[in-house]
Amino acid sequence: MELAHSLLLNEDALAQITEAKRPVFIFEWLRFLDKVLVAANRVDVKEKQKKLVEQLTGLISSAPGPPTRKLLAKNLATLYSIGDTFTVFQTLDKCNEIIKSKDDTPAYLPTKLAAVACVGAFYEKMGRMLGSSFPDTINNLLKALKSAESQGRGEILLSLQKVLNGLGGAAASCHRDIYKNARSLLTDRSMAVRCAVAKCLLELQNEAVFMWTTELENMATLCFKALEGSNYGVRVAVAKLLGTVMATALMPKQAAVMRQNVKRATLEEVLELMATGFLRGGSGFLKSGGEMLKGGGSVSREVRVGVTQAYVVFVTTLGGQWLERNFATFLSHVLDLVSHPRATQTHVEAVYSRRCVSFMLRATLGGLLGEKAQIAAGKEICQAISKQMRAVVVNDISGENKAGAADVSASQHVMVCALKELGSLVQSLSATASPLIQEPSIGLLETVTSVLLHPSMAARLAAAWCLRCVAVALPYQLTPLLDRCAERINNLKSSPEAVSGYSFAMAALLGGVHQCPLGIPHSKGKLVVSIAEDLLRTAAQNSRLSLQRTQAGWLLLGALMTLGPSLVRYHLPKMLLLWRNVFPRSQKELEAEKARGDSFTWQVTLEGRAGALCAMRSFVAHCPELLTEDVIRRLMTPIECAMTMIVPAIIKVHGAHLKASAAMVRLRLYDILALLPPKTYEGSFNALLRELVAEFTLTDNSANTTTSLLRSLCHYDDSVLMGSWLQETDHKSIEDQVSKIKSYMTNANISTKRRNVNMLDHFAECIKQAKGVRQQAVQLNIFTAVLSALKGLAENKSTLGPEEVRKSALALVMGALDNPNPILRCAAGEALGRMAQVVGEATFIARMAQTSFDKLKSARDVVSRTGHSLALGCLHRYVGGIGSGQHLKTSVSILLALAQDGSSHEVQTWALHSLALIVDSSGPMYRGYVEPTLSLVLTLLLTVPPSHTEVHQCLGRCLGALITTVGPELQGNGATISTIRSSCLVGCAIMQDHSDSLVQAAAISCLQQLHMFAPRHVNLSSLVPCLCVHLCSSHLLLRRAAVACLRQLAQREAAEVCAYAMSLAKRAGDSKDATIKTGLEGVLFGMLDRETDRKLCSDIHDTLGHMLSSLAVEKLPHWLKLCKDVLAATTDVGGAVVFEVEKDEEDSEKKDEMDDDTMFTGLGEDDKSKPSVAPRWVTRVFAADCLCRIILLCENDKAHFDLAAARDLLVLHLSDLIRMAFMAATDHSNQLRMAGLQALEDIIKKFASVPEPEFPGHVILEQYQANVGAALRPAFSPDTPSDITAKACQVCSTWIGSGVVSDLNDLRRVHNLLVSSLDKVQAGKGSSSQLYSESATTMEKLAVLKAWAEVRPAKPARNADEDDDEDDMGADVLPPDSLITLVQPELPSLSRLWLAMLRDYALLTLPAEFSSQLPPDGGAFYTPETIDTARLHYRSSWAPVLHAVALWLSSTGFGADEEKEDVPSAPSKAPALPQGASVTTKTFEESVEDRMHLMLGVSIEFLCFPRPEEPIEHVMSCLQALFTLLASPCAKIHIAQDQLLAVELLNVLHRLLLTRDPPAVQLQVSAVVQETIRAAQDHLQQQRTSKEEEGEKDCQPSLGEGGDTGELVPGKSLVFAAMELLVFILVRHLPQLNTRVKESPSHVPLRPQRLPEESARLVANTVSILAELPSLCSPAASMTILPTVLFLITGVLRETAVKTADNLVPVPVSAALQGIKTIITSPLARVESMQAQWTGLVRSSLASVLEHSQPDESRPDMDEVSMLTAITLFLLSASNELVGVTVLQKGCMDRFRNALNSSDPWVQARCYQLLLSVFQHSSRALSTPYIHALAPLMVEKLKAVERSRPGTAAELQAVQEGIRVLENLVGMGEEQNRVQLLALLVPTLISYLLDENAISSAPQVSKGLHDFALQNLMRIGPLYPAAFKTVIGAAPELKIRLESAIRANQASSRAKAAARQAQPTVQAAPTIKLKTSFF
Repeated sequence: MELAHSLLLNEDALAQITEAKRPVFIFEWLRFLDKVLVAANRVDVKEKQKKLVEQLTGLISSAPGPPTRKLLAKNLATLYSIGDTFTVFQTLDKCNEIIKSKDDTPAYLPTKLAAVACVGAFYEKMGRMLGSSFPDTINNLLKALKSAESQGRGEILLSLQKVLNGLGGAAASCHRDIYKNARSLLTDRSMAVRCAVAKCLLELQNEAVFMWTTELENMATLCFKALEGSNYGVRVAVAKLLGTVMATALMPKQAAVMRQNVKRATLEEVLELMATGFLRGGSGFLKSGGEMLKGGGSVSREVRVGVTQAYVVFVTTLGGQWLERNFATFLSHVLDLVSHPRATQTHVEAVYSRRCVSFMLRATLGGLLGEKAQIAAGKEICQAISKQMRAVVVNDISGENKAGAADVSASQHVMVCALKELGSLVQSLSATASPLIQEPSIGLLETVTSVLLHPSMAARLAAAWCLRCVAVALPYQLTPLLDRCAERINNLKSSPEAVSGYSFAMAALLGGVHQCPLGIPHSKGKLVVSIAEDLLRTAAQNSRLSLQRTQAGWLLLGALMTLGPSLVRYHLPKMLLLWRNVFPRSQKELEAEKARGDSFTWQVTLEGRAGALCAMRSFVAHCPELLTEDVIRRLMTPIECAMTMIVPAIIKVHGAHLKASAAMVRLRLYDILALLPPKTYEGSFNALLRELVAEFTLTDNSANTTTSLLRSLCHYDDSVLMGSWLQETDHKSIEDQVSKIKSYMTNANISTKRRNVNMLDHFAECIKQAKGVRQQAVQLNIFTAVLSALKGLAENKSTLGPEEVRKSALALVMGALDNPNPILRCAAGEALGRMAQVVGEATFIARMAQTSFDKLKSARDVVSRTGHSLALGCLHRYVGGIGSGQHLKTSVSILLALAQDGSSHEVQTWALHSLALIVDSSGPMYRGYVEPTLSLVLTLLLTVPPSHTEVHQCLGRCLGALITTVGPELQGNGATISTIRSSCLVGCAIMQDHSDSLVQAAAISCLQQLHMFAPRHVNLSSLVPCLCVHLCSSHLLLRRAAVACLRQLAQREAAEVCAYAMSLAKRAGDSKDATIKTGLEGVLFGMLDRETDRKLCSDIHDTLGHMLSSLAVEKLPHWLKLCKDVLAATTDVGGAVVFEVEKDEEDSEKKDEMDDDTMFTGLGEDDKSKPSVAPRWVTRVFAADCLCRIILLCENDKAHFDLAAARDLLVLHLSDLIRMAFMAATDHSNQLRMAGLQALEDIIKKFASVPEPEFPGHVILEQYQANVGAALRPAFSPDTPSDITAKACQVCSTWIGSGVVSDLNDLRRVHNLLVSSLDKVQAGKGSSSQLYSESATTMEKLAVLKAWAEVRPAKPARNADEDDDEDDMGADVLPPDSLITLVQPELPSLSRLWLAMLRDYALLTLPAEFSSQLPPDGGAFYTPETIDTARLHYRSSWAPVLHAVALWLSSTGFGADEEKEDVPSAPSKAPALPQGASVTTKTFEESVEDRMHLMLGVSIEFLCFPRPEEPIEHVMSCLQALFTLLASPCAKIHIAQDQLLAVELLNVLHRLLLTRDPPAVQLQVSAVVQETIRAAQDHLQQQRTSKEEEGEKDCQPSLGEGGDTGELVPGKSLVFAAMELLVFILVRHLPQLNTRVKESPSHVPLRPQRLPEESARLVANTVSILAELPSLCSPAASMTILPTVLFLITGVLRETAVKTADNLVPVPVSAALQGIKTIITSPLARVESMQAQWTGLVRSSLASVLEHSQPDESRPDMDEVSMLTAITLFLLSASNELVGVTVLQKGCMDRFRNALNSSDPWVQARCYQLLLSVFQHSSRALSTPYIHALAPLMVEKLKAVERSRPGTAAELQAVQEGIRVLENLVGMGEEQNRVQLLALLVPTLISYLLDENAISSAPQVSKGLHDFALQNLMRIGPLYPAAFKTVIGAAPELKIRLESAIRANQASSRAKAAARQAQPTVQAAPTIKLKTSFF
């Protein structure tokens, strides 16, 4: 596009393209111009202005479409405002000419409209610059207005609005004219015109004072009239006008008042005016005389809804502070509305008025007031309620007069509204409402409970609902409220109202329990059952009360079922009995009862049965786990009886007032049948179907009852077609026949096919017979039935049966496709599609499609064209692309033709809708039709008038479907794809500019799709600002779409999104919206406060989450400030509320009403004058969560936690972090407290070890001790909910264990909190008065025990290990004893409680089949009723406790000392332990055994199968506990004596390794294995010693596993189990050890590499355990395992012996060497019977090592030193087995030779060392061959040094080591050979000496060699004086060198005594030490 145009329109290019594409080309140019003009250079613009104006004005007369004219006008206006203005008047005149033109043809209309649009745009942009020309223009427009058709009228009014906007007060002279002309159009028949007038007048009232003074009443009346018969759009516009005018009348704008002396209206006048509309509608005052007397004419729904919205606009415009000051007046006015008889003439109307008033209250009070102001409002509402109650009670006394009854009915509506609002208020405030509940002066609870005695049932129900809201908001009120109601019911049994009211309240409270996680005590269930039983039992005693008591009893039982199976289980037998007794037992009894009774007893009976069925339904719905075969069978008895109960006969006898009760029974019956599996009632199908058919066809029903289900059964997407229908339906007031249809649905496919035919025919017959409205009602019901049956068939994949069924069904459906009622047409289309799906035969589908094709080709009427076009869409939708592929071409061509039918917009809508369905369902098959469809969509978008929003919405659907069809192809660069892409973008742009919010939402979702497929092509710089603007829209759908789109964008490009949003804020400056100042994230946080829509809020959370994860770390201060501002908000004025109001009587029957509701949640945000409201608690909770996320995100970059290096990092904001956590943790709101404590815990964990740079030795958190203590203290107050106390305990233990505070006295503060809670735990069960369920108590107690368990002295048992785990980084800061002093005093009681807890846990983990073994009265901390929830709490806290108990047991020797002192005091402590009495009698050994079994049992059970969701910390705790436990001698003895137990433990650990692989776990496992093996070794040793003491020397060998045979039995052998596990670890870390791997053809040999540090440690541990295993075996068994062990150890040596830069020996290597030594030096070598085998083993092992150490190109970095060390080990330790084996000897010598010749001095040095140990070996037989072979080579090497002196310290060291070996050889030689030996040594040493001249300039290392040689010579001389002399004497030149060196040395030592110390003596050279001494 950019290429095709400069500023000017490229006319050549335009001429070349086809006629059809020109409008699009022009539109794209205008879009381009719109972007470019603003940014263009003014000089350029002025140059081309003349030509541009020509081109643009030329376009006016080319009949442009709506979007084009809008852009055209905008561009012209912009052009003039940027460039020169002198031709503007010409252009204006031209436009005025066109407007005046008399040409009324439709073809000329677009030109006129374009001219009108231009005029509007000019004035809007340039306003007063156009000077005095405006009167002519306005008159011209008004003249045109009179004769224009509807589209023209709309456009002219919108232009006038712009003119007014641009001119402001300057146009005052024309205001009256405009008003007079416009106001009559408020009742125009075109809705679009009404909207336009409202917008125009809204603009006018800004300046025209008369509108809200003298004309105020007329304005109001006009608006009421405008609302009659209005649609949603009109209601919104008119309400805004009316509300704003009223608000202005009350508080005029300053400027206007200054100009004229204005009389302001009073609040009463204004409210009175609005009330007129609500109560009397648009009839005005004068005409009402006659009608009023007759009392006829109720106000239409539309007016009432419109006025309701106007009230909301009125209050919103005045703002939150105004509402706060005038709330009392507003409330009483609003409640008066609903008590007025005109508002409640019929029941339906009353319900409707109540909903309107509730909406007014919710939208204003919930939206504009902050939390404090809401509490004040709550007080007002309470007062209003008590005032009403007083009035009612007075009336009761004065006898049953007529007025009293009227008053009661009026007051009931007031009550319902007030209580509903109060409930919603408390619920949205949640825990912040506590002041409202607790303040005695308000007496909220008393007031609400008093309403439970109100004579009207509706008021009683509302009061019950309100109490439930209180209980859900403040769960601690739940139990007291239940108790109070129970007590009142028992005391006031004789009052019908009391029985009914209090039972409602109890039922409501019970229903609220599932929203309170802490629940209620179990005993309350028993209480409810006893009350209910009592009510049912006494119902018959008093006829005045029997009805209420029956209803109340069953209601309570039904509510009880919602508490779930764990509670209901106990009462089930009783329930089954009660149910059985309500119904007759047999057919005989049933017949007998028909004859008895009068109408009253029948009513009670029917109510009772309905109640019983209702309780059953509740049972089936809430306790599915209890529905066993047996229970279902017992339920079926009463149900079957209910099915056969014939009601009509009774109604005939006893009168029609029983109808309602009878209908209730049927409804409840169908309800429960729908939930039960159909198989259970197969026998009764026939009877049931008869009943249902009668129900549908209204056989017994004179009213035209219809089901509301049809809407929900039709496809959700079709709602656009039913638009017209939706807005016309009444609020549904008759009950659903939900379940009837469902049961029909499930039966249709089981009952015989024949009956289906009869039924369908019967349906058709019924439709024929019924007339008019009744016919529609019957038809609606029947279609609902047919549709759900088809749906059921499709879902069960069954068929429709024989041909005649098909025929009947088809006839029924086809008939309805031409029905004038759109919803029936919809249903018929749907049914047709479903039928095609069920039949699934190509011929059938073809026949149906053909019928519709023919019909569409011939029919001209709208109805059949719409019906059949939908039928095509539905066929494709349900049969899918493949099944209907052959009809695709025809369908598309027909629908494309229909969509162009401009004469009927309805046909266009339906056709486009079907087209969208086809595009969606055809998928890639549609690809061929994309281009024509797309061009049609564009053409229509450019030409269809914007007032036909449905067409535009369907176009949006089509566009979206097309984008999906093309999909990822859209990224391509081909010509066709580029065209498609640009068309899609143009389409989106047109829709974005549309005035309707739904169309804009569709545009956003299309762009979102495009962004998903082709992100590069969607321009975020224009999209994001547009989305930000929509965030403040008053339309929920639009906000939803905008946020959904932002969520997707933020996922990929969060930074760009935020940047563009900020640029919008900068551009807008102060003018637009103050909120965007804080950036997009600030706006979103603000929205969280106002929005109540769940989906929207969750999308906002996600968007903020994405932005946080990608931006928080870089922009830390900004995000922390955001969170802090939200958390610190305490300013309280007004504002918009969050939270779901539960709508009781809501059924979103009218989507439009729902929109009316939601539309105002976003009003008035752009008004800066209003103070904004403090964030509500929900938002604050989210902010606290964000805080935790920020800390977590920063964790990846450790610098954030280092103050010394801090830049803009987290640690700088630590005080803020703590402050925020503190604010949250001490808030009213419980959720916020939880979040705050969580944040605090995170902060402590992350910052515990961060040092304070200014005070070395201290950590940074120390200065915040007071804050932490203060944040935790409130959580331990007695009235805090258990879950918060539990969390706080955890934070306490984290704080104490973190080691931040080292001074015990400082720690005491927090420690005392834990001590106090420990006392609570010891109090035992059932001592305190309970507010919450027992499982909440369990949770709290366990949390305390867990917290104590985590206060760990720095792991006393593990200090021996050098590997301290990372999980307590700071733990070592404290001196290890200090924490013990904190825990010590509590340990005796703690250990007892801990053991009791573990015992409970052990019992709770038993499988279900052992449930009979559980103690009947529960455990130490749980009750049997709450066992299921208790399990979860135990599961989260047992692991730390287990570890703590293990530490305690091992440190006290299994509680040895505790046993002694416990005996005398046991009886006093007994109650705390269930079996306290028996404890004392056990011996110490038994108690050790019990505890061992408990600990091992719990651990092994857990480790057998740790659930994947178990945190890895639990696994670690468990393993650490085992390790600690096994470290104690008692435990070692226990596990060693029971070998199977040890085997079991090892097998379980092996299995654990297979599933969990963090290295920490594996290391810990290896530690446990090591302890187990050690235990076994100790045990064996003990056995051996005891045997030796008995003097049985000879039988010793057979001790140990494997006996004489040497066989190890898998499953019984500890050694075998250990081998399995160890081999697994080795092979896992060194897969090359596995020979199978090597043999496999795909194996690529791996070069050995350094293992990671943790793996290395693990392999080392494993190898050392392996080496210990043979010592557990008998000699025979040793021989069984040794080959494997040696193979593995040598393998490890081979794989891990890799050179390192620093020449350190890797851990595994040293372990392997140590292992080899352990094995070779084991006592086995001395067992004679094994001699031959042993020798063979040793030799082959050495052979392996030799083979591995062979030099090899594939292993250049092999560590020769380690290999040589291994070889030396063999030579030294196993000399006897190796002497004289020439092959091995040769190999060993080769290895040494290679090492001596090595180029690496370090290898040479080590080689010399090792050779020395071989040479010195005591067995000469071994050493001599080596000396002979290798000494010559050595001498040669050492002589060579003279020529190349060492250059590095390492080389020097090698030489020194070599000389040492030679010296030793000299010492070893016999006397007679000494001269020869010295003759080798001395000359070599003398050759190392330097010339005295050279010494000063020689390098350091060279000097070192000189000194070393000299010292050695001086030492050797005295040792062998004779031989030395001989050698020196033989060579005089040696003597000279030596003497001069000595002389020089003496001189220098005298001269430089100081220098001598600095000489590099031997110490300076690196000496080598092995990490472990092997020799």
